Amino acid sequence: MIGLVDANNFYVSCERVFSPALEGKAVGVMSNNDGCVIARSAEMKALEIPMGTPAFQLEGLRRRGAIHLVSSNYELYGDMSARLAQLLRDACPKVAPYSIDEMFIYLDGLGTTKCLAIGAALRRRIRRHLGLPVCVGLAPTHTLAKLANHVAKKQPHYQGVCLLSENSSATTALLKQLPVSDVWGIGKRLANQLAINGIHTAWDLRKCDHKRLRQQFSVVLARTALELRGTPCLQMNALEQPRQRIMTSRSFGKATGIKAELYGALQCHAQRSAEKLRQQRSLTRAVLLFLSTNRHRKDQPQYFPRAMVPLPTPSDDTRIILAAVREGLEQIYRPHHHFIKAGVMLVDLVDTQQQQLSLLQRPAKTHPHLMETVDAINQRMGQGTIHFGMTDAQAPWQLRCAHRSKRYTTRWDELMEAGTHPGAIQAFTSPP
Repeated sequence: MIGLVDANNFYVSCERVFSPALEGKAVGVMSNNDGCVIARSAEMKALEIPMGTPAFQLEGLRRRGAIHLVSSNYELYGDMSARLAQLLRDACPKVAPYSIDEMFIYLDGLGTTKCLAIGAALRRRIRRHLGLPVCVGLAPTHTLAKLANHVAKKQPHYQGVCLLSENSSATTALLKQLPVSDVWGIGKRLANQLAINGIHTAWDLRKCDHKRLRQQFSVVLARTALELRGTPCLQMNALEQPRQRIMTSRSFGKATGIKAELYGALQCHAQRSAEKLRQQRSLTRAVLLFLSTNRHRKDQPQYFPRAMVPLPTPSDDTRIILAAVREGLEQIYRPHHHFIKAGVMLVDLVDTQQQQLSLLQRPAKTHPHLMETVDAINQRMGQGTIHFGMTDAQAPWQLRCAHRSKRYTTRWDELMEAGTHPGAIQAFTSPP
């Protein structure tokens, strides 16, 4: 049996863990630079505020207290996700994180009653230890587990845990009413193509001959149809494949054309990309960097340069990558342009262990333990504790995040404090 543990409204739930006053309130999390709403609580969804609504359009509601808007706090969300994954690993033999808020668990050889009991126990444990509300979907395949999780969220009588077997009446009823566009991995364009061929629901797709689907569409769609029948086709290691490229990019809080400030932004992105590279035990053969002006400012000159800088040998050393970034910036920089976005992409990645180096070709990193030490310190003491180069917290490229909560779990100077409110101090010091 396969289970999908999915945190409900994950970003909002993380905020509520440390701000209980937000429980039951309409809460929205804003994108980088407080641009638009990217996550909504159930209460905000009930107000019919669409995803992606520009934050400035909601300012009136925020001032009246009808809604609460917070800046995105990705460091907090990432750490809470890691804690969720670790909690599941402590309880389950096999776990495969699928996204920041979704984790597959594998309960091989267990019956339905035992699986339901484990799902309910995990849900209680996660709520107790992390404060996060989750739902659990259980089924013989990944695709059906996705649907089971969807049902667990939408139908309260399941109490957050739903199990769908391949031939149950509940599974059949669900597939017959579920639009094919809602099936995991099927986008709008593919759904339109399927509709032309008379496939409108998940049940229609399940009944299709998988050989015909493979010939007419793709092997992926054929496997999806088999998964809907209860035949596992997606292996656990397929979810854990290392990325073929790693990119870190971000819009600036304020446009800038100063070379030193642009390098500061690229330097920050390069260091984060290098950390991700080492986490998946890969090396990069080349570094791609790009800049972008504001295409909506027709009154300003437009320029969207990019540069690819090959490395002498594959490396995961931040210093080597930063040198390539500096070289690339020299190639593409032009004065008198106001840039609003920058990014760094590590491409042509190879596995560290499988990389074969000849006797005449030395590794690009000369101190193999230096990066390990930096990563270990940053993991323990907080991201950015040790970094290369100077960082200006007031630089124009720094994000606008006027309503960001504290990074309670990763920064020593932002730990939650107890007993600082005068009323709380009085309550503890007054005699009974």
